[in-house]
Amino acid sequence: MVFGSLNIDIIFPVDHIVRPGETIGSDDLVKSAGGKGANQAAALAKAGLEVYMAGKVGRDGRFLLDLLNSYGVNTSNVAEYDGETGQAMIQVDRQGQNSIVLYAGGNGRITGEEIRRTLACFDPGDILVLQNEISRVGEIMEAAAEKGMRIYFNPSPYDQQLEELPLSRVGVFFVNEIEAAALAGLPPESSPEKILRILTGRFPRTEIVLTAGKDGAYYGCEGMREKAGIVDVPVVDTTGAGDTFTGYFTAARCRGCSPAESLYIACRASSIAVSRRGAMAAIPLAREVFL
Repeated sequence: MVFGSLNIDIIFPVDHIVRPGETIGSDDLVKSAGGKGANQAAALAKAGLEVYMAGKVGRDGRFLLDLLNSYGVNTSNVAEYDGETGQAMIQVDRQGQNSIVLYAGGNGRITGEEIRRTLACFDPGDILVLQNEISRVGEIMEAAAEKGMRIYFNPSPYDQQLEELPLSRVGVFFVNEIEAAALAGLPPESSPEKILRILTGRFPRTEIVLTAGKDGAYYGCEGMREKAGIVDVPVVDTTGAGDTFTGYFTAARCRGCSPAESLYIACRASSIAVSRRGAMAAIPLAREVFL
């Protein structure tokens, strides 16, 4: 179960990310499906898992559900309301790097009743995948933990309110360098090895999966450490790369792969994704990744 954000992405290819006080032009505009939750659900489904999506959209977001359904995601737990779906304005520069402005829309209007109704459909041992783009994340965590579900958490975007969440309930953290350093209380330039040492001490028995861009990805749990490098490809668009990684690492672990094998598979999948434009559409299929 992915309980998370569903967004309408409005993407502007630009020469460079706009600076304060600057106005620049774009020679294209792409409207597509996005949201970290929806992207991760798509990645999990494309990787071959049985996936359910929960969240909230307005009438303008029904096409998101149709697209997720086409990938095999069950969207029966996505609520509709009389309002707007979440929106993301994304700039993508010539090097494939992005800058994103989010409007929560339905993602910020999750209710307690929707949480109870959704989690009633799941059992102990089922996996819950969460991000930090929806409301009531802490309430969802507590309810899932009480049911005995295993919680996979991507604390993105990172903010200070995360420290108020019941983070000890998390079974697997997916973090990039900035999020990991903040969670560890360290400067952003800290080494992955130091960050993992702090986080594995703070969260014993929790798996820490740290993505480090061109430096690949790291895994830590208690005294265990693993690392995998990227597959070097021309970068077209990094939007959704982390969500692709999350989906494929999770899928690989569910298939019985070791942490080291899962890191390699997830790095391979995200490398394929960044070589293509878009978020959800760029996520590769299982046959492209599991060789």
